[in-house]
Amino acid sequence: MSDETGIEAIVDEVLSKSPQEVERFRAGDAKLMGFFVGQIMKLTKGKANPKIVNELLKKKLS
Repeated sequence: MSDETGIEAIVDEVLSKSPQEVERFRAGDAKLMGFFVGQIMKLTKGKANPKIVNELLKKKLS
């Protein structure tokens, strides 16, 4: 799955369902990046392009 718009919707969904994790990530808990990627891969059944997922997460979490 390389459709950036589709992946972005899933990224938004995961972030909106995980406000405490987003807060902890922004406070410096970088390990949570793996948690977010894992949640997105689970929702897409492993089909999302990890490069796009990471780029979108970095953009949205900065």
